[in-house]
Amino acid sequence: MPSGLVALFDDVAVIARAASASVDDIAAAAGRAGSKTAGVVIDDAAVTPSYVTGLSPARELPIIWAITKGSLFNKLVILLPGAILLSEFLPWLIIYILMLGGAFLSYEGAEKVMEKLGGKKHGKTVDDVIENPQEFEKKRISGAIRTDLILSAEIMAIVLNELDLDIWWERGAALALVGVAVTIVVYGAVAIIVKLDDIGLKLAQSDSSGISSFGEGLVAFVPKLLIALSFIGTIAMLWVGGGIIVHGTHEIGFDLFYDIAHGAEYAVQSATGALSGVLGWATYAAISAIIGLLLGAVIAFVLHKVFGFEGAH
Repeated sequence: MPSGLVALFDDVAVIARAASASVDDIAAAAGRAGSKTAGVVIDDAAVTPSYVTGLSPARELPIIWAITKGSLFNKLVILLPGAILLSEFLPWLIIYILMLGGAFLSYEGAEKVMEKLGGKKHGKTVDDVIENPQEFEKKRISGAIRTDLILSAEIMAIVLNELDLDIWWERGAALALVGVAVTIVVYGAVAIIVKLDDIGLKLAQSDSSGISSFGEGLVAFVPKLLIALSFIGTIAMLWVGGGIIVHGTHEIGFDLFYDIAHGAEYAVQSATGALSGVLGWATYAAISAIIGLLLGAVIAFVLHKVFGFEGAH
């Protein structure tokens, strides 16, 4: 009996070690794959603050919380089961889904560039007059969750494409881990960003001149931060969207974009010595963004000029 009990404990220990190894593998794979989503995450964090623009400061955090819950539902309830089934039965389809998402990101980024250059704005903008705040808030939340669904699908597809896990439940766990982590990081950052001006106003009322000056500076800084985030988000969309197209077309046998981007990257690396890694990557990213901009401009032209699509921001 004791020997049987010892054997049982040994078996449990083996299972525990195996489970621990699986958890480590999942965490490591999730970390590696999650790093590939940085561009989409930046875009998500840059876009989301616009959804509370023009609304009461008291409603900002409740709105962000509503969007956060919608984002988790998108990732864990809608996208995760589909991603697991896709990886199990139709893994070849992942690259095409990625390229579809890359084309969408390129289109969104190109449209923002064209609007900044004086092009027509499509759909509603944050400058529109708010006639019914409650109805406007509902529409803004639903619009944010729809946008999040697209960005979340792209994040999940990128992660799925990068995972090197053979067992379906391990892939699912890694996807869930990245999905929850990205959601917390993005919407936590957004919550801080949208309340910075309120924090600044509170500090500006302090009796301490130093704290008061800091608060006033913070209030003045927030609009500049939002502008910078908008710019960074646009660049991120073009870089990530174009990069996905470069990689995806190479994977299916069309090497033109891949050869151009990597050829320029290697040329810069060979000519820049100690800075070759950074400058080579920057070159590849810049060419990917240009490819994304050109592709997005073509898509925007076809949608708006050929099919008359107005869109909704």
